[in-house]
This record gives sequence, structure tokens and C-alpha cells, in this order.
Amino acid sequence: MLPTLRQLQYLKLLVEHGSFGRAAEAAHVTQPTLSAGIQELEKTLGAPVVERARSGVILTPVGEEAIRRARIILSEAEELVEVAKSASQPLAGRFRLGVIPTVAPFLLPKALPLLRERFPKLRLYLREDLTHRLIVALRAGQLDAALIALPYDLTGLQYAHVSDDELLAAVPANHPIAAEKRASLEALEKEDIILLEDGHCLREHALAACGLRPPKAAPGEELFAATSLPTLVQMVGSGLGVTFLPAMAVDAGLTDAAPIAVRPIGSGHPSREIVVAWRAGSSRGAEGRLLAETLR
Repeated sequence: MLPTLRQLQYLKLLVEHGSFGRAAEAAHVTQPTLSAGIQELEKTLGAPVVERARSGVILTPVGEEAIRRARIILSEAEELVEVAKSASQPLAGRFRLGVIPTVAPFLLPKALPLLRERFPKLRLYLREDLTHRLIVALRAGQLDAALIALPYDLTGLQYAHVSDDELLAAVPANHPIAAEKRASLEALEKEDIILLEDGHCLREHALAACGLRPPKAAPGEELFAATSLPTLVQMVGSGLGVTFLPAMAVDAGLTDAAPIAVRPIGSGHPSREIVVAWRAGSSRGAEGRLLAETLR
């Protein structure tokens, strides 16, 4: 005998809501019904999956493994339903798309109206997060695709090209580099370079594309970093240093109200590649390619 999808769904809701009562309400069943489903699951597995405590429910080691696999199984089952619904029409029904913060606010305002126009039956669920967390969710089946930037390790994933996004130098408006048509890497290296915090892929892209080493703070000094591109722009405008910005963000007006100057870098046109990625072998792969083509 194997666990049923309903039993696995009960377990997932129980973990998400922390109590049998709230989980039963979310499942639209009575508490005894949900409790009986969990007991049947434990009987099938031959081991308890949860411990009842005053503070709620606690997963046993078997329960931890069960919920990990349950999420994957339920995700695949949901994907099967969506694929069946949209078999005759691509990008129809639910589609879960992850987007990195250095792309979402600059590309999506232009892309979403176009997607609504071309695919009126598409129900697009967006999740904005850092690249490494989106990749984990993608591999776990919690996302159908992710709009990210390369280079990045995409082992086990496939992707389609959307665009090349040039990286530009941003300096205070009164900086000597602002008087030049282009910013040389030699001149930039002599300045205090401010980047996004660790975890933002744009940080690594800028350093790799420009052939620079991560900046280090001098003894007794603190190294500045920003949590977002708008904050980064404000820091540069305040004279704290120079930085690198994606052309996508500049074109969208990120720097319009800031006292900074933006210049191309040298003659190499350093850039990052924007792509739509999905799990290798995923049934949503064709839709991932279609999405990338539309965004392109």
C-alpha cells in the first residue's frame, strides 16, 4: 500500500499551519477527518510522522523525510494537472515564475502587459528572491521557471536566452570620470567600489565581467555594501564611492533623480546574460522557451 495524495496534502497543510484544527480548515474537512488521514499515513509508513505537543505539532525524522518528498510529489501532481489543462494552449493556467531583484522591477512592468495580451488565460505567480534561493525552489519543483542572470551554476537545469544586459559604471555627478565618455577600469580600480551585499549575483557578475577582485576594507575601516540597487544609487550619489549598474535598470529610470553620472566601461562592453531557466526534463520546458521568446 502506498500513501495517497490526499494524505500527503494533509501532512503538508499540517506542517504549514502548525495545528490539526487550522490544517483541517485549510483542507475544508473536519479535524477528525484530517487526523484520521494522518493516522492512515503513519500506518502505511509504519512509523509516526508527527508528535503532538502543547505548542503544536513536531515532525519526527520520518515526518521530515515524508514532508520533503510530499512537497515534490504534490508539486509534480499539480504540474500534471496544469499541463493537461494547457495541452492545447501554451502558457495557460498557473505558471510559477521566480525573478531576481535586479531584474524584476525593471523588466516586469514592460513584460506583464504583453504577457496578459498574448496569453489571456495565463495565471502568473511571481516570486522575487535571490538567485540561489530561486534555484533551490526550482530544483525542488516549487517553481516552474526562473528569470535569472548568468553566469551561474545551472547543473540539472536548462535555459533560454532573453537578453544581454550591459554593465555600466556609475559615479558621483562631480567625479572626474563623469567628464569622460567612457570609464576605464584602471580609473575605477583606484576608487572605492561599492557593491550589493553577498548573495546578490550582480555583485559577482560585475566583478567577473570587469576582471576585478572583491574590494577589501582597509585596517580599521568598514566596507560599504548595499541591500538593493536604489540604495546603491543613493550611496554613490552621496559620494561614498563608485559602482556598476545594469543598463536595464538605468534605462528604466533608476538613476534619473540621483546626482550621479553613468558611463560605459572601457571598450569591452561587460555584461550579464538574462535567461529563463527550468528543470531539465520538465514538462514546462516548452513554455519556458516561449516565455523567454516573449520577454526577448
